[in-house]
Amino acid sequence: MAREIWLWIKERFFALMTRIATGLRVVWRWFGGWLQTVSASTWRRVTVALPLLFIVYLLIGMMLVHRIDDDLLVSSAAPAGGSETVAVVSKLVRREADQHNWTPNDPVFLPGWWLDNTPNFQKGIMGALSRFSFELRDQLGRRRGSSSIDTNLEKAASNLSIEPERWIMDFGTSWLPTRPSDAYFREALTQLDAYNAELAAGQSVFDVRSDNLLATLERIALDLGASSAALDRYITDNAGGVLPDFGADDLFYQIKGQVYAYTVLLTAIRKDFSKVIENREIAALYDELLRSMSAAATLDPLLVSNGAVDGVIANHLSMQGFYLLRARTQLKEVSNILLK
Repeated sequence: MAREIWLWIKERFFALMTRIATGLRVVWRWFGGWLQTVSASTWRRVTVALPLLFIVYLLIGMMLVHRIDDDLLVSSAAPAGGSETVAVVSKLVRREADQHNWTPNDPVFLPGWWLDNTPNFQKGIMGALSRFSFELRDQLGRRRGSSSIDTNLEKAASNLSIEPERWIMDFGTSWLPTRPSDAYFREALTQLDAYNAELAAGQSVFDVRSDNLLATLERIALDLGASSAALDRYITDNAGGVLPDFGADDLFYQIKGQVYAYTVLLTAIRKDFSKVIENREIAALYDELLRSMSAAATLDPLLVSNGAVDGVIANHLSMQGFYLLRARTQLKEVSNILLK
């Protein structure tokens, strides 16, 4: 009986495949006949029009997609009893991955692929938020003397660490469709908001101790130090060249996005750790740090140039590096006071 059922299924399956093949042949013959009716002059017009339409589409799309949102006044909706810093992280992720178009993973047929400043700026923002999420998971969101990690923060840190260029097709990992980067980032939003809601309800912890502030500032200082070193290497290897430097703006905007995110985070941290900052009498130094960070985050040259450091043409990477070094020095000064 089972064999008869299997034979019947095979018969029906092959009959279906035969009908589909017959239908495809009919459609192909019709399409081939229609192509023969199209005149040569029409084909010439189509051949010229399609590339022009694609170029117009790209130019208009690039103008619409390009966005460097470096407004430092980021309003958050932190619940009463929640963390301003976590709310700001959530706000930035939502803004870049949900409200704005996430461009670093755009395929070649979308305008974002043809841009470089906006994708690099967004990658810089998300890189800073990803690194901070590990500090949030390992230090700020963990009770003193406890080895347990908050589940929401653990998942959020994992989702924010996904490589930003992943599209629905990632042939480097699989030939099958996969989840794009921005889908992971939006999932992190749910986890960050859930953590902040639990924090407001007294079910989670955001430990505003002096040593946690110290650890957070030191991690940010290390990250800024790595960016400063990257700027120094790039300037040493490429400054003052005769040909246009098309890589200078990529590095500039990626670091700009990173510094922008850290400036917004440090402003929110200022509120969460207000008692520690007041008790340790570092408010004036901390505010000076924020001014240096703001200056680096809002640098906005019309054209990023990488001229010789002692030449006539400006070197915007060098100026960015100057502000980074000053901010890092001030971070170290605040850390040294917290160590005492």
